[in-house]
Amino acid sequence: MRGNASALFRATFGGAPRAAASAPGRVNLIGEHTDYNGGPVLPVAYGARTYVAVGPGEPGILEMVSTREEQVARIDYRAGRPAGWGAYVAGVMRELVALGAAPLAGGARVAVASDVPVAAGLASSAALTVAAAKALSLLAGARLQARQLAGVAFRAEHDHVGVRCGIMDQMSAALARPGRALLLECASLAVRHIPIGGRLLLVDSGLRRELAASALNQRRAECEAAVARLKLELPELRWLASWPAAWLPRLKRALPEPLRSRALHVVGETARARFGAQLLARRHLKRFGELLYESHESCRRLYDCSTPELDTIVAAARRAGALGARLTGAGWGGAVLVLLGRKGAAKVTREIRRAFRAAYGRDPAIDVVHPSGGVRSEPVR
Repeated sequence: MRGNASALFRATFGGAPRAAASAPGRVNLIGEHTDYNGGPVLPVAYGARTYVAVGPGEPGILEMVSTREEQVARIDYRAGRPAGWGAYVAGVMRELVALGAAPLAGGARVAVASDVPVAAGLASSAALTVAAAKALSLLAGARLQARQLAGVAFRAEHDHVGVRCGIMDQMSAALARPGRALLLECASLAVRHIPIGGRLLLVDSGLRRELAASALNQRRAECEAAVARLKLELPELRWLASWPAAWLPRLKRALPEPLRSRALHVVGETARARFGAQLLARRHLKRFGELLYESHESCRRLYDCSTPELDTIVAAARRAGALGARLTGAGWGGAVLVLLGRKGAAKVTREIRRAFRAAYGRDPAIDVVHPSGGVRSEPVR
């Protein structure tokens, strides 16, 4: 795949690109909907990557092509928000201009090739924006640090595209290390790299969703409303994830539904994510797997972000003896993460396929997760 972006650039624009970069997708082990609530998350970088090859272009103009949409899109990134995936690249360019790290002419030609599934909860948008930020800044001769690239990518998606996401996906795409999970405290942006034991499967439900148009923005608004009410009890409260777990009875009294359920999930998931990181570091995989099941149930009951397809996969994995399973990537479709022990992979895979086929008449895609590294420059070919 890495050569495809450069080859696509040459075939489309008639010359070689000047710079190229890639960034990975993301699978979140635990810590769902805690990122924009100031809590911890524990993602790994997925082996699939997005590759971006770039060259100079007309001032103020982005000419963009991808292997998924081969028709060239030509936009003035300074004027409004373009439709489709071009909005993400336009947002990146605007942020780079603000940083003084954009190509000198302020325009570029961009070719994108990716094997990160779109709208599957694997952070395809973060892979695109982080890789684009790296490639375009290299074209400008700027050497941005990984955290700066994550910031550019986050603001592109949050401020310019309008997805009320947290910083997890972009930080994972920028800072991930092979064979490690990234414990990220989203309020402070403190990070710790934790070795991963056990084997991970990713089961794609095939159900796609668009986060900007989904319930994600509604959930974030509900969490903000919960914080506003809870400030009457705890005036210094800034993040919902900071509510003391010992004060859950007080939280329940202070909040009506559905704010109560949303807040209970966030506070509980915050505790699970921090405890889960400790368990993973100590290789206590059985207990870590139990937390994954608990997390899924909380997402299903309290945060209302699961679907029957995801629930079917989790239930089948549990019946087959998987150590743990949960939805990953916000929910409302997408994929399920399954944690395996040393044995039983064939049985778990077989049971998931059987159950899913019986319910929906098709087989889900099942891949092995190989935790990979973060953003990197790529050779220009």
